[in-house]
Amino acid sequence: MRLSPIKLLILSLVIFTSCTEETLEPPNILWLTSEDNNIDWVGCYGNKYADTPNLDALAESGFRYTHCYANAPVCAPSRSTWITGIHAISNGTHPMRSRNEIPHDMIKYYPDHFKAAGYYVSNGAKTDYNIGGRADSDCWDDMDKRGEGKSITNWDALKENQPFFKIINFFESHESRAQGDVENTIHNPDSTDLWDFHPDLPDVRKNYAKYHDAVKRMDTNVGDALAMLEELGLADNTIVIYNSDHGGVLPRSKRYLHATGIHTPLIVRIPEKYKAYYPADGPGSTVDQIVSFIDMPTTFMSLCQVEIPGYMQGKIFLGNEQDPERDYHFSFRGRMDERAENARAVYDKEFVYIKNYMPYTPWMQHLNYLWKMKATEAWEDYAMENPSDIDRSKYFYPKLYTEEFYILNEDWDNTNNLVNDPKYADKIGHMRKALREWQLEINDAALIPESEMVKRAKDNNMTIYEMVRDPKLYNLPGLLDAADIALEADPDNLDELRIMLNNDDPGIRYWAITGCFLLNDHVGALKVLNDPSHEVRAMAAWILIRNGEVENGKKMLEEMLLDNSYATLKILNMIDWIGDDCEAMMETVRALELDPRKQSYEMRMQEALMEKWGSEG
Repeated sequence: MRLSPIKLLILSLVIFTSCTEETLEPPNILWLTSEDNNIDWVGCYGNKYADTPNLDALAESGFRYTHCYANAPVCAPSRSTWITGIHAISNGTHPMRSRNEIPHDMIKYYPDHFKAAGYYVSNGAKTDYNIGGRADSDCWDDMDKRGEGKSITNWDALKENQPFFKIINFFESHESRAQGDVENTIHNPDSTDLWDFHPDLPDVRKNYAKYHDAVKRMDTNVGDALAMLEELGLADNTIVIYNSDHGGVLPRSKRYLHATGIHTPLIVRIPEKYKAYYPADGPGSTVDQIVSFIDMPTTFMSLCQVEIPGYMQGKIFLGNEQDPERDYHFSFRGRMDERAENARAVYDKEFVYIKNYMPYTPWMQHLNYLWKMKATEAWEDYAMENPSDIDRSKYFYPKLYTEEFYILNEDWDNTNNLVNDPKYADKIGHMRKALREWQLEINDAALIPESEMVKRAKDNNMTIYEMVRDPKLYNLPGLLDAADIALEADPDNLDELRIMLNNDDPGIRYWAITGCFLLNDHVGALKVLNDPSHEVRAMAAWILIRNGEVENGKKMLEEMLLDNSYATLKILNMIDWIGDDCEAMMETVRALELDPRKQSYEMRMQEALMEKWGSEG
């Protein structure tokens, strides 16, 4: 068959392009991660007071993503999600520093796959994968030591071992850098914009300035790393990715599912030789695509032609094998250090929907590490003294909202909850539906309390990952239905909730007693005073206390504590939530003999309660 000149030209271009892509050497990857800063601390994302010239220059020479979100608003579950390519809440590694095991014979870490493909993998120096049964350093060819403010990288090893996949983690922007004294900052406290939910107080402004100083130091370290990449002649072969490990860092940002805790910077610089991977017209462009942290391992593996295992849950957002853009990003929150909490979030480009599975708790629970910041202390004092300033004091009281809904481009601080606005009813309904579908798809492990989750897996001699994938052991559709019924707090559901209290599944009974609690149903509480589940029994005790049976309720809680309940941490949290009615329990709380090697968070709560009511150890 004779081909026309035009067809011959097209065919030759296709062949040339194919050959070029096939012979293109695999790129190096340099992944620069900073800790705890959301987009608002980086100048190229619009904060005129941020001083980040190196990151701004990286954005000029690369691609700046405007809709990148962390799956968890704190490091350990966020990094657990990264290292496996599986949501931490799907692995049961979502509670902070829980170190629950996963089936390591089934699930490798993404550096394992890079090594199998011939890559040299190096980490400097952050791991914090929150997974038991395997040392965090085991998957890396080398681990840099952390220096003062930045990692000490063996650049010669990288030059000698190409292709490489290298992480450099910058600690200077970590929450700890915002703690302590806030005087004598380089940044002017008056030259900063406060988030809407923070009161305009001197210590708050000074804390903002202190953290701007920290981010500036982080930015300098980023510049040093990029300069070294150039100096060694590695820049032309290396794709550079920069992002933070989640949002933050001042109070009600890190650890929270609002945009301040989830919305992160993402900048990608791609050398000219890999321009086939450009996500937009050219360097200096912005990319409005939604990127979820779960997508990063799969995307990096795709760029480097590393085979992606089927168990990974992310999409490919960059390169020749790019998946269709995701409609939604999903985030989760479980226990943060000593404080119990449970929530989910759904983001698209315009809105965020948050579902609170514990609406009876305050947003701002007193947490030892968070209260090391002057801004937190100042805000709490202000809230206690100015309860009429509801917009800023409400965070220290029970949230009451089961659902939250915010317009991102009008209310990035997420302060104006529009969940009851009928104008958005359809959109909220779609996001609710998307959340449930995602929870079913990834096997959301947190539809039962943490202590019950760990106990059920242990009782069945399996990992949480395996347990939540066995419908006989973990009836996720039933648990989702039970949670929805409970959280409606609808008196018309009371008969159904009381029937659910007889269910064989302690998870269903937990949601039933939660529903009874929200409706203050004394009758329901009486049905489960001797329930085998300590979580169920504790909620019943709280209902008794709310209904004037203070001594009976306290006695139940004290008996569980003295019997070394597997729900001790939750019960200590509950004592704090209940308040002054539990002050008389301090003798029992003080008498608890807790092992600091196994029960550090219980000990933190024990100390917090004794401090709250002036008890001495």
